[in-house]
Amino acid sequence: MKLAEALAERAEATRRVEQLRTRVVGSARYQEGERPAEDAAELLAEAGEVLGTLETLIRRINRTNAAVEMGQDGTLTDALARRDVLRLRHSVVTAAADAAAGTGERGYGRQLRSELMVLSALPVAELRRQADGIAREIREIDMRIQRANWEADLLD
Repeated sequence: MKLAEALAERAEATRRVEQLRTRVVGSARYQEGERPAEDAAELLAEAGEVLGTLETLIRRINRTNAAVEMGQDGTLTDALARRDVLRLRHSVVTAAADAAAGTGERGYGRQLRSELMVLSALPVAELRRQADGIAREIREIDMRIQRANWEADLLD
């Protein structure tokens, strides 16, 4: 099995656990004289089985991520960490640019000459260029990660 297939299975198992959780909560109590829509104990047992499978899958994915070498990016785990930090960096730079530009502020600027002018404390254009560069880096590393996911075999 390829790593990408295991990642898809992990996502499906996570969705399944959430669905089962919702169904367990909905069936955990019922009115006297009526029957519950579903057997909550049976659903809970099924959730336990899916969680056990999910844990095994996550362990294998983590072992594989730590072992797969990606050249300049280090291991797949290193590349994932880099991508996560780049996403956070992009978020911070974009938020700073938006705030400096006054995006989302009503009445930005002056109505009358007697009103105080609001000035930007940061270079908006430079921040936008920086955000664009970071976004490009994110796309590039994400493509390398996806390639590695489809090339790497899942370890036991």
